[in-house]
Amino acid sequence: MPTVKGDGMRGLAVFISDIRNCKSKEAEIKRINKELANIRSKFKGDKTLDGYQKKKYVCKLLFIFLLGHDIDFGHMEAVNLLSSNRYTEKQIGYLFISVLIGANNDLMKLVIQAIRNDLAGRNPIHITLALQCVANIGSREMAEGLSVDIPKLLVSGDTIDSVKQSAALTLLRLLRSSPDSIPMGEWMSRIIHLLNDQHMGVVTAAASLIENLVKKNPEEYKGCVSLAVSRLSRIVTSSYTDLQDYTYYFVPAPWLSVKLLRLLQNYPPPEDPAVKTRLSECLETILNKAQEPPKSKKVQHSNAKNAVLFEAINLIIHMDSDPNLLVRACNQLGQFLQHRETNLRYLALESMCLLATSEFSHEAVKKHQETVITALKTERDVSVRQRAVDLLYAMCDRTNAEEIVGEMLEYLESADYSIREEMVLKVAILAEKYAVDYTWYVDVILNLIRIAGDYVSEEVWYRVIQIVINRDDVQGYAAKTVFEALQAPACHENMVKVGGYILGEFGNLIAGDPRSGSAVQFQLLHSKYHLCSPATRGLLLSAYIKFINLFPEIKHIIQDVLRSDNNMRNADVELQQRSIEYLQLSSITTADVLATVLEEMPPFPERESSILAKLKKKKPSSVPEGSEQKETTASKIPAVQMSNNVDIAPPTSINLMSQADELVSFSEAPPPSVFTFDSGPAPSAGGQSITLQGFDVGESSTDDFVDQGSPQGGSASVDLLGLGSPTQPTAPSVGSGGLLDMFDTLTSHSSAPATNGIDLGGLSGGAEEAFRKFICKNNGVLFENDLLQIGVKSEYREDLGRLWVFYGNKTTFQLNAFLVDVSTPGNLSESLSIQQKPVGGEVEAGAQVKQQFNMACVQEFAEAPVMTIQFLYSGAQQKISLKLPVVLNKYITPAEMDANTFFTRWKALNSPSQECQQIIKATSPIDHEQVKAKLIGFSVSVLEKVDPNAENFVSAGILYTRNQQVGILLRLEPNKQAQMYRLTVRASRDKVAKILCDLMQTQL
Repeated sequence: MPTVKGDGMRGLAVFISDIRNCKSKEAEIKRINKELANIRSKFKGDKTLDGYQKKKYVCKLLFIFLLGHDIDFGHMEAVNLLSSNRYTEKQIGYLFISVLIGANNDLMKLVIQAIRNDLAGRNPIHITLALQCVANIGSREMAEGLSVDIPKLLVSGDTIDSVKQSAALTLLRLLRSSPDSIPMGEWMSRIIHLLNDQHMGVVTAAASLIENLVKKNPEEYKGCVSLAVSRLSRIVTSSYTDLQDYTYYFVPAPWLSVKLLRLLQNYPPPEDPAVKTRLSECLETILNKAQEPPKSKKVQHSNAKNAVLFEAINLIIHMDSDPNLLVRACNQLGQFLQHRETNLRYLALESMCLLATSEFSHEAVKKHQETVITALKTERDVSVRQRAVDLLYAMCDRTNAEEIVGEMLEYLESADYSIREEMVLKVAILAEKYAVDYTWYVDVILNLIRIAGDYVSEEVWYRVIQIVINRDDVQGYAAKTVFEALQAPACHENMVKVGGYILGEFGNLIAGDPRSGSAVQFQLLHSKYHLCSPATRGLLLSAYIKFINLFPEIKHIIQDVLRSDNNMRNADVELQQRSIEYLQLSSITTADVLATVLEEMPPFPERESSILAKLKKKKPSSVPEGSEQKETTASKIPAVQMSNNVDIAPPTSINLMSQADELVSFSEAPPPSVFTFDSGPAPSAGGQSITLQGFDVGESSTDDFVDQGSPQGGSASVDLLGLGSPTQPTAPSVGSGGLLDMFDTLTSHSSAPATNGIDLGGLSGGAEEAFRKFICKNNGVLFENDLLQIGVKSEYREDLGRLWVFYGNKTTFQLNAFLVDVSTPGNLSESLSIQQKPVGGEVEAGAQVKQQFNMACVQEFAEAPVMTIQFLYSGAQQKISLKLPVVLNKYITPAEMDANTFFTRWKALNSPSQECQQIIKATSPIDHEQVKAKLIGFSVSVLEKVDPNAENFVSAGILYTRNQQVGILLRLEPNKQAQMYRLTVRASRDKVAKILCDLMQTQL
């Protein structure tokens, strides 16, 4: 309570004493009720209460409220105290309002008016009281009502330093609670100059405010970079005696230093050489000071010193441009790995995880591998051990993969349960990514299942199945290894799943050895059958029916198992159905049909690993951007040629397994259950009709089964799932550096890329393919991954165009330091003028922001601008590089003309440099309407009844550039029988025909 002259508030002191002397809760309530009645009568009956008495009674009400009792009167008297000129009365009024008046109270308008009166006054104490009240309540109504008054105080030259401090922090509070209620006025541009203020308290408060503003709109405040570097330089080069009032245990202004370093992390490295050099000197000075002997043994000194050091290292990592600083930072962190302070070891490991993703410091981080492994084994704190696992994962490459994976497997046996699942995922990813010998990869995964089977998710064992199927050279070894693993008395169910699948597919490769003959394999698998869950039993039944195809000699043994009451009358409908249908399939069909239905699974086209996607979803920060790109020759699973069998079309398959729906999953790899069919007709021997448990299997011509896209008699793949698998596995983009997910071939492919791996051109994976789709359309999704969706909408008129890019945050976290940069390769800047409007520095969770680009075509161009998006997600830097879909044909306007005019102009354009002709192989069946739609999307007209051949297309248009107009004529001659096109483009300006012909060729 405030101190006052005389007897103070004697009545309040007496009341508090009475409350303390109460012997029971009932006595306390009785005394409070008596006081409340007295106060109520005073407020209602006595109109001559002076300020002192009002203050005393309001104080009593506040004390009663703090004791936990409701107060439903006295609010107006508290508001009246705000108009007093006495400090103590005004203070009690503001205190009562801050505690007892909510944001939606009817008296808020009166409170705001009283606050505005105090802010307009010249008494700094009253102004500070008002600002404190605003900061305490921070309602939207206050933000709207005081959005002019508080910024005016902040930038005014007459405002004293203490008031500026309070104004900066109050404005920060309002921006956080109601960011859209504060108009960005002229004061916003002046606020960054507070970093140059003489008063360090003002600078410290302003730094917090500016950092908040920068996150929302970094471009608007980029002038703060040079000011922040200048102020930081003055702090780190000063002695602790120079800033005596702001030195904390011999460390000059540590809080301000941290704020400035954090502020600079919202921007890329400074472009100005002088500013960049000065910033590098500051960071070097901070690193040098960390090497100096401590000036005090107290923990406060080391905490302040290390806080500045770690924030400086974060800035060095963020800049990622100075190899010397990165290596020095790594060496400094290496000294902390064996520090006695647990928090320092934790922070050092966490920062080194980020350093490991930089090409400049990766080798320096690897030097500490032994220390990290020792920490993994000896640390008492589980959180530090988890960071050690993260660092081993980040520093792993081809040179140390086997050693790191071996150490992680060894530790996994005694690892804490809380980190086992994450460790399993990381070991599986590293083993696949850096596997040179895939027998080693198989050994690692089987060891994972043996050591931590309960923590091996379905994605992990799905993945080993994919790789074994796709590599002929490892199939025999995998079958032998899994056979030996199944002989253990205690075998995890996941091992049984892998064993059932691999032996069902490739058991014949080891059947030559009597010790692993067909009957031995079957008995080994069946000995585990009664211990497994229904889902695993279903998979084993599928393996049994595969054995009938591989080993006809044990057909009767398997049929007896299928015929047993335990299966035929099983309570589980799935197992019962499989047993009945597999039994019928093996009993009725001929050997040829059985061999076709049960043949070896085809290879899976390669996609990003679903294990990596699961790890990113589980813990985004543990997979920093770039960790998959450290090696340009990242592990790829070579595509294997599919078998030369007739492609069974979807309508001809039989559905025996109700789990088929589970197989078709877009987000994760489907379980490799062996074969699923639909209940439709299937070919039978001799064309006779047979019945399988109520399913009609009728006669069907093999002509219906040939894929229309394949030459007659060519090779095709068997599509047992009825999902239309392609005849050849899709080849991965070279150098994408990501892990691949081959099961995703069973799903429809998204129109936008789902990964941001880097291809040979330095673009994100799939960027080139997505770019080509926009040649003939203006709107759509350009890119999509787990974090971000990027959509495009555009419009063009003559030589001018506008393009809007929409960035959608798909995560539940805010994307920070969001920057978009557009570059023009080669001489494109001379041919295409681009104006880029700024985009906010943050994208809220689930939100979408829009950015506009204005383009003008100066002259013909063949290249496209490159758009680079960078942002921070969970502390990790993310980078996406895409081609901005701006192509020359967008600046064409369709032109109409009759046949005579067309051919007259056609013949006039007879110079070789004015014509380009290409013969194109059609990538899909030629459809007249689809081709017409593509030409219209290409921005040219389709002229009817001009070409003598009605099957041909002729088109015309005018290309508008800033300097001239170019006439465009196009003729497209399709040959449906040969599935070929002849495309001819003529233009009145050299080079234009070649550019447009190349663009159109990609669409055909």
